[in-house]
Order: sequence, then C-alpha cells, then structure tokens
Amino acid sequence: MYLPRLIERRIEEKLSYIGAIQIEGPKWCGKSTTASRFAKTIIKLQDPIVFKRYQVFASTGKSDLLYGEKPILFDEWQKIPEIWDFIRLDVDDNKGISGQYVLTGSAKPLNDANRHSGAGRIARIVMRPLSLFESNDSTGQVSLEQLFSLPMDPIRGESKLTIRDQVNLVCRGGWPGIYGMPTSQALQYVNDYYQALVNIDIIDVDGVKRNPNRAKAILKTYARNISTLTDYQTMIKDLENVGQGVDKTTLASYLGAFERLFIIENVDAWTPKLRSATRIRMSQKKQFVDPSIAALALGATPDDLGTDMETFGFFFESLVIRDLRVYLDKLGGSVFHYHDKNDLEIDCILKLHDDRWAAVEVKVGGNQLDQAAANLIKLKEKVDTDHMKEPTFLMILYGGTTAFRRADGVFVVPIGCLKD
Repeated sequence: MYLPRLIERRIEEKLSYIGAIQIEGPKWCGKSTTASRFAKTIIKLQDPIVFKRYQVFASTGKSDLLYGEKPILFDEWQKIPEIWDFIRLDVDDNKGISGQYVLTGSAKPLNDANRHSGAGRIARIVMRPLSLFESNDSTGQVSLEQLFSLPMDPIRGESKLTIRDQVNLVCRGGWPGIYGMPTSQALQYVNDYYQALVNIDIIDVDGVKRNPNRAKAILKTYARNISTLTDYQTMIKDLENVGQGVDKTTLASYLGAFERLFIIENVDAWTPKLRSATRIRMSQKKQFVDPSIAALALGATPDDLGTDMETFGFFFESLVIRDLRVYLDKLGGSVFHYHDKNDLEIDCILKLHDDRWAAVEVKVGGNQLDQAAANLIKLKEKVDTDHMKEPTFLMILYGGTTAFRRADGVFVVPIGCLKD
C-alpha cells in the first residue's frame, strides 16, 4: 500500500521548472517508491548487473548513460558519482527543458563538497521517514500552514493517541515498509535495518574500514544525548567509560559517516535580533533523522521508555522535530532551536523563508504547560521587533489529547493532531 507523501508537491513543483532533481535521505524512507511515480525510465543502480552495465556507460559517453524516455530516474545515483556531471551538462545542453532527470541517494558520495553544486540545473530535496500525519496516526485537525496564515482563528482537535501509542511510534519509527505491521514484527524489521547500518552501511559509505562495535558504541552515546547540546568532549569521556576510547578525529570520522548516511541530523541554533546583548549558545542540538534509531542504539524497548517518562521526553522531542521538519519542508521553512546564556531554552523555532517565525515548546504531559508558556512569552518579549517580525504564534506541542488556545494566547496542540 502506497502512502501519499507531503514531499510529492515539492517534487512536482521543482520538476516543472528545473532540468533535474535530487532526492536524498536515509535508506528505507521511501525515496525510490515516491520517485518512481515521477519517472518513465527507472535505472536501479543497486542491482549488481545494472550497476556494472552503467559503470561501462559512464566511461563511454552520455548517449548510452542517459538513454531512455524522460524523466529518467537514477536510483542510488551516488554509486556512480560521474552521473551528476553528465546530467548537469546534459541539462545545460537542453536549456529550457524541465523535468528530465530524478536522482535518489541514501548516502552522500565521496568528494561531494568538491562537486559542482548543480545550481540552476539540479535541485536538492530532502526526504525523511513518515510524519505522523503521513502514516495516518495524526488526525491533522490543526494545520501549521493555517496557524501561520490565520493565527487568530480558533483551533479544535482531539488526538487518538495514548502515551503508550506514542512510545510505540517512537520505537518503530516512520519507516513506510512497516506500515500496518504489528508492533512486535515492526520492531524486528527496524532492528534489522539498524544492524545493517552499523555492520555494513558504515563501511560502504566511503570505503573506510570501521569497527562495528565502535560504531554501535558511538551511536549509543549519541542516543544517550539526544535532544541536548552535549559537547563532543563529554561524549569522548562517555566512550572511555565503556571501553571504547576514541580521539576527536576518530569520533568525527564516525559521526561524519552517519551524517553522510542521513542518520544523524542535528538542529542548528537560531540567532534572532534581541533587545539586549544576550549571548546565544551556537551548539547544534543532537538529533537523529528518526527517533527509532536512537531507541535501537540504546537498546530501549517500548516497555523501557513507557516506564521512564523522563527519558521518553527526549525521544518524544525527537519525534516532534522529525514531524516538524517534514511539515516545514512543505511550507518552505526550517526548524531551529534557541538557548541563551541565561538558560532560556526554546525547543523549536519554526522559520519560514519569508521571515515569519513561531516558537514551540515540547512536553510529553500537561503538567508543565504553564512553565512552557512562560518561556515562550519570555522569548517573545526578548526579540527586538524593530529589526525583525514578532512571532506569528507560540505553541506547546504535547502528548495529550486536546487542542486548545490558552488565555495568554499560547496554542496547546497534541502531536497527534498536527499536520503541515
């Protein structure tokens, strides 16, 4: 069963005006399936026979390599990195013809930083695992797009998700291949994905031989610090304590590999104009592309997280950030975090490309709503509105059941009610 993806509209839009698009993201998030819906010729480079044939074509010229009815999909294009330049040059030779090629990749190719950007020829799109709205776990009664457009309108919504449901959703993740499976079976599939990641993919990504046990230890340490600003030196000490001592260079090598596999996706700091000179912490918040990877890295089962709400809170924030990123991509925006030297911390800042923005706090239960709302209002008062816009809205995303607007104007929305 194919689940429609929010990214489809962006794919359609970009193919309507540019020669080629690249869809990148972690394995198993649905890139190939969705991209295939926009292609007339599909070339699967993960097939060994097809791969060998196209390796030869890459050495003979573009007439063989780029043969086929367009749009042509090159699935896992990074296996033959030369494809990028062949397509870029072909788009140049056929200026004015849009929607010729679709590239999908689950790893950044070697020397990607030195590759021609493809600006004006190849547009990049990030694809992530399913949001709760895409997996039909959110009712979608509260729309971010509507909140940005009509922030004074009332909101209504009732989430069908219990806390136990949300614990299960964290552990199974947003992987479309397990949609509809019983939780126990889905968890086995996700574990198989994780084992391939730390035993095979971490080596295949750049040909560097890495120790699977060390890879697991590093991911475990990263998962232990999920949704925090923990520095790498602290992580190195943590690894020493479990007998997996590494230096900064080695740690950076492993983390860089996980980033190239689109597994680690940290949250950048937001730097607004403030009324007073307050230093803002610029550290990235540690984050995964999907919370299930962190749960597997820690060996945390639904029963474990269900009985430890403090730890679950960090994983719940990861789930929320995954969904917000999916929704903001469609709306044309990005997700940041805010933390200043006075320890005012806001979990998520939603910033659109037209400079509209909103501040979001994340809480599992409803017992911390007053403090969360106070933090949001404090940030609003700090912002220098002579030099930037006021927040369009303030919101608390939580694991409860009812969406409403507080007397102070702060929206309270269950993650199980939210959509783009």
